[in-house]
Amino acid sequence: MAEAHQAVGFQFTVTPDGINFHLSREVLKHIYLSGVTSWRKRAIQFKNGILTGVYPASPSSWLFVVIAIMSSIYARLDPSLGMIDSIRKMLPVSDYLTSQSQTVLSAILFATGLWWSLILLLRFTLKVLLSYHGWIFEPHGKMSSSTRLWMVMFSGRRPLLYSFQASLPRLPVPSIDDTICRYLESVRPLLDYDQYKNMEIVANEFKKDQAPRLQKYLWLKSWWASNYVSDWWEEYIYLRGRSPIMVNSNFYTMDLLYMIPTHRQAARAGNVVHALLQYRRKLERGEHIPMRALGVVPMCSSQYERMFNTARIPGIETDCVQHMRNRKHLVVYHRGRFFKLWLYYGGRHLLPSELEQQFQCILSDTSEPQPGELKLASLTAGNRVPWAKARQKYFSEGVNKTSLDAIETAAFFLTLDDEAHGYDPDRAESMDLYAKSLLHGKCFDRWFDKSFTLVVYKNGKIGVNAEHSWADAPIIGHMWEDILATDYFRLGYTEEGHCKGDINKGLAPPSRLQWDIPKACQEVIEHSYLIAKDLADDVDFHGCVFEEFGKGLIKKCRTSPDAFIQLALQLAHYRDKGEFCLTYEASMTRMFREGRTETVRSCTIESTAFVQAMEDTSEQRLALFRKAAEKHQNMYRLAMTGAGIDRHLFCLYIVSKLLDIESPFLNQVLSEPWRLSTSQTPQQQLNLVDIQKFPKYVGAGGGFGPVADDGYGVSYIIVGENLITFHVSSKYSYDSLCLQDSHRFGQNIRQAMLDIRELQTLLWILSATKQKHVFSKKLKKD
Repeated sequence: MAEAHQAVGFQFTVTPDGINFHLSREVLKHIYLSGVTSWRKRAIQFKNGILTGVYPASPSSWLFVVIAIMSSIYARLDPSLGMIDSIRKMLPVSDYLTSQSQTVLSAILFATGLWWSLILLLRFTLKVLLSYHGWIFEPHGKMSSSTRLWMVMFSGRRPLLYSFQASLPRLPVPSIDDTICRYLESVRPLLDYDQYKNMEIVANEFKKDQAPRLQKYLWLKSWWASNYVSDWWEEYIYLRGRSPIMVNSNFYTMDLLYMIPTHRQAARAGNVVHALLQYRRKLERGEHIPMRALGVVPMCSSQYERMFNTARIPGIETDCVQHMRNRKHLVVYHRGRFFKLWLYYGGRHLLPSELEQQFQCILSDTSEPQPGELKLASLTAGNRVPWAKARQKYFSEGVNKTSLDAIETAAFFLTLDDEAHGYDPDRAESMDLYAKSLLHGKCFDRWFDKSFTLVVYKNGKIGVNAEHSWADAPIIGHMWEDILATDYFRLGYTEEGHCKGDINKGLAPPSRLQWDIPKACQEVIEHSYLIAKDLADDVDFHGCVFEEFGKGLIKKCRTSPDAFIQLALQLAHYRDKGEFCLTYEASMTRMFREGRTETVRSCTIESTAFVQAMEDTSEQRLALFRKAAEKHQNMYRLAMTGAGIDRHLFCLYIVSKLLDIESPFLNQVLSEPWRLSTSQTPQQQLNLVDIQKFPKYVGAGGGFGPVADDGYGVSYIIVGENLITFHVSSKYSYDSLCLQDSHRFGQNIRQAMLDIRELQTLLWILSATKQKHVFSKKLKKD
C-alpha cells in the first residue's frame, strides 16, 4: 500500500554483500518541513512572548533607554546618581574587561534595570486605571469628562491576546455588610413577613459571629491568589460534581440561523476544521486581539488557554482538567467507529479540500464497530464515579489506553452525525430537535469530556457541545464567530458545494482506533447509557425565534435590551407558575484577572411590583417598568465590577467547610434552588460580519439544560436590531399533566415581550412629545 511506504523514513535489506539502505526522499522532505514549521512556530511564540512580557512598553524602548544613558555618560553626566559607578565596582576585573568596558556594561545594566522599573510603573499605572469603574454606572449615551480623559489614557500600541494579563486588577472582596444587605434585599419579594424576619435574624447572627473570621481568610486569599473565586468555582461547582455533565453542565451553540453554505457533509467539515486550525494557530501564538468593553477596557484572556487539546478526566472524588500542547491529530466519530486523523502534512495544516477528502473516506467506510465501541462515549454521559472506575480498570493499559489517550489529547472531538438538523420555519419543532441533538445527541455520539465536540450533520449544518469547567460561553462564542466568518467569507465553496482546492492523493487515510472491551466493561457502558438516555428523554426544549421586534425598538426608549428581556421573563414566569422565584442571570467578571462569572438576581422588589401591576393593569405600569429596568441595570453593573452577592457567599461557604464551621445562614443560602436560570449569549464580539449588509448571516445562539428539576433554563441572543432568539429548557418529569412546559413558557415569553412593547411604545411617544415640547419652548424663547 502506498501510504504504508510513505510512513517509513527508510528501509534496509541484508544481502551477502552487506546492508543496503534505501532512504525515502519524500518522507525526509516532510520531516524537514515539519522541523522548519516547528522552529518557526517556536520563534513566533518567543517573539510574541517578549512583546507580551514587556507590554505596555516595547522591546525597542529598551534600546532608547540604553542610548539615552550612554549619551549622558559621554556628556559627563550621571543620571544614575552614582549607581553606575557602584555597579562597575562590583564587576570582576580581568584582562578581557577593561575599565572602559566595565563602564559601558555598568551603564547597560543600569539602563536595563531602569527600563524594567519603568515597565512595572506603567503596569501599576494601568492596573490603577483599570480599577476605575465609574464609566459603567454612567447613563447610556452620556459620558463624563473624567471618563473621557480616562479613555484617552489607553491609547498605545496594538496589544496581543495576553498583553493586559499582568495589568488587570484583582477581583475585590466585597464587605460583609454590603453582601448581606444586598442578599436580604434580593430575597425580600420571595418570602413572607415571618420568613423574612427569621432570615434577617439568621443573617445578622452570621454577620456578627462567624463572618469576620471567614472574611479574613478571603482577604488573605485575594492577595495571595490571582482570583479568590475562580479556582474554587471550577473545582467545587464543576469538577466535584458526581452527576452526569451531559445536560446538567455542558452547553451548546448553533450554526447560523438561516444559512447553509453547502449540503455536503464532508465539505462543511473540511472548511470548518481548517478554520479551527487557523484559529488555534493564532491562539497558540497569542495573536488574537483581546476583547475590550467599549472597545477600551480589556477583558481577561486566561480562559482561552485551554480551548484545544483539553479533556476533563474523571476521578472518584473529583475530576481534573488535562491540557496538552502541540497535539496534531483529531478524533472523529461516525456510526459507532472512532477514527484518528492527522491534521498536518509536510509541516502545514491540511487544506480544506484535503480535509474533505479525509472525511469522505470516513463517511464511505463500511466497517462495523468493534464490540463495545458503538456506545463507548456514553461513559462520559453517565455518572462520574462509574466512568472513573471503568477508566482505571479497563483503560489503563494496552490498546484501550492508546486509543483513549488519542481521544483525550486530540485537538478536539468531531462527530459526523447521520441525522439532519437545523432551523426550518415550516417545521415548528425543528429548533427543538436541533437543540436536543446538540445538547445530548444519542447519548453516545459526543465525547462530553472534551473541551468541545464539533457536530457536523449530514445536511451540512453544524454545532458545538462544550464542556463547562474550563471556560464560559463567551469564550466558545468568540471562537465560533471567527470560525463561521472564516467558513463563509474567506474559504468558501465551489459551485458544486465542495471545498476549494485540489485533491492530494498522497495522503494516508484516517486510521481506526482499536479497542479490546471485555463484557464486564460493556455492561458498565450500557448502564451509563441507560442513565444518560433517561436524562436526555426527560429534557424538553423549545426554540423561539422572536422576529416581531428587537433591540432597535427597545433602545429607542432608552431602555437596556437585557433589562427589558429579564422583566419579560419575570412576567412570563409569573403567568406560567403564578408565583415568583429565585432567578439567576449570568454576568461576566472578566474585567478582573482570571475572572469568570457572577450572578445577577433578577427577581427584585421593583420587578415583582412591575409584574403585579401588569397583571392588575395598573396605571403605574410605565413608571414601575422604568424603575425596575434601572434597578436591573444597576445590579448588573455591580456584578460586573466585583460587587455581586453569590460568589462572595459561595467562597465564605467554602472557607466555613474547610474550617469545619457550621453556618445555618450559609447552608440555607447555598441550598436555595434557582428555578429560573437565564443567560444572554454574546453576539458580535468580533464584528467580522456586517449584519446590516448580510441580514441572513446571523447566529441562532445556544442554550443549556434546566438547573432545577422543577425550573426553566432560558438562554437568549439579541441579534442585530430586529431579532431575538430564545432557547427554553425544562424537564418532563416535573409536570405530568402538561408535558410541554418549555413550549408553554416560550409562548408566555413571546406574549410578555409584546405586552411590554406596548409600554415601550407609550414611553417612546412620551419621550418624543417631551423633546418636541422642549424644542418648541426653546424656539419661542429665541
